[in-house]
Amino acid sequence: MDVTAINPATGQTVKIYHETSAEEVTRAIEKAHETWKAWRQRPFAERAGLMRKSATVLRGRKAALARLMASEMGKPLKQGEAEVEKCAWVCEYYADNAEKFLAREEVKTDAKRSYVAFEPLGVILAIMPWNFPLWQVYRFAAPGLMAGNVALLKHASNVPGCALAIEEMFREAGFPDGAFRTLLVPSKAVKDAIEHPLVRAVTLTGGGPAGRTVAAQAGNVLKKTVLELGGSDPYLVLRDANIEHAAKTCVDSRLINSGQSCIAAKRFIVEAPVLEAFTRRFVDLMKAKKVGDPFADGIDVGPMARRDLRDAVHDQVQRSIAAGAKLLLGGEVPEGEGAYYPPTVLAGVKPGMPAFDEEIFGPVAAIIEAKDEEDAIELANRSVFGLGSAVFTKDLERAARIAGRIETGTTAVNSLVASDPRLPFGGIKESGYGRELSHFGIREFVNVKTVYVK
Repeated sequence: MDVTAINPATGQTVKIYHETSAEEVTRAIEKAHETWKAWRQRPFAERAGLMRKSATVLRGRKAALARLMASEMGKPLKQGEAEVEKCAWVCEYYADNAEKFLAREEVKTDAKRSYVAFEPLGVILAIMPWNFPLWQVYRFAAPGLMAGNVALLKHASNVPGCALAIEEMFREAGFPDGAFRTLLVPSKAVKDAIEHPLVRAVTLTGGGPAGRTVAAQAGNVLKKTVLELGGSDPYLVLRDANIEHAAKTCVDSRLINSGQSCIAAKRFIVEAPVLEAFTRRFVDLMKAKKVGDPFADGIDVGPMARRDLRDAVHDQVQRSIAAGAKLLLGGEVPEGEGAYYPPTVLAGVKPGMPAFDEEIFGPVAAIIEAKDEEDAIELANRSVFGLGSAVFTKDLERAARIAGRIETGTTAVNSLVASDPRLPFGGIKESGYGRELSHFGIREFVNVKTVYVK
């Protein structure tokens, strides 16, 4: 079987790749395990040098990588270059901090000495999505490799070139053969990889169905998982908010990666006294965003990654309108080639509508009226998801109080939600479990070992 990359802006084939066979997967796992035996013994300073070299390699290929992402999943070039820079940042962050994060912790007991050590687990399987084809991988790989683990990547099938480029860049940076390997395999092959006795843990970023499947498969063989799943992030705009700032920030968040981000704002819950003013400015700003060829200058919104994904988003919009939502902008599939969908705004959205209850993974905004602060909090939490959220208000004490009541892994105040290597990232409820990034993330895939010397 072959793996084909399709340009979502044109529908044309970019390149055809050879699928990794079952025998090749087995050999890759075995090779990774053998590499790990030596890699885990190498000092942090040596690992850090290679990780800093990885940052250099990334920056050296920035333009080419941005073009590769644009061709495989439609990301505008400027956004692709920013993604490469963020990957370089996370490499440097863990090069600088991994040793400190994993230092032994001495604990006073009745023993002569007792301490907690953080030891690498071994081969970690990463199952990653297409929407941030580099960042999603590096935010796992940088801490994982610095912790002394080795990695196998099963990337989304529509970004094979990106997947192979990551393996090539780690090799160019000087990492040993087998420390990071890309497997071009279909989803049905994941179960066998998870069940291989030399694979010690699994991390997945993706949708809820995939998360449930992988969690069940890994749980059946008693292997640790970290899941970062979908979101329907609520952004609360309170009556004392700076409406211009709130509207601009909300639009920017909704259109992150052409709306294809788990932490893009999706539900805009606005207190009634400022609903009209916010909606008017929000629609104007959405209308001003430029949609087009991701290779062109000044493009804000590129095509969606695949036509079937675009069609699924349009179906959610149509079902929401049929249930009573009001279409203020967009909402029509454009003619011509490519998986394009316009920035779309729905108003009058209520629980029970797809735009409220489901994750819409595209450039579609749902505006929801709240009677007051208490109603806004209730509407925010009325979701199966719990990834990110934001609150807009001039009263920072009020914002902190509200943040403590919203059921999400992150709450931003007067800002959009974004992942940052210095802060833990992840969700609750059906948005998954476990954390990536910061010192919490690097400790997810280590053996927290107690050593007790009497």
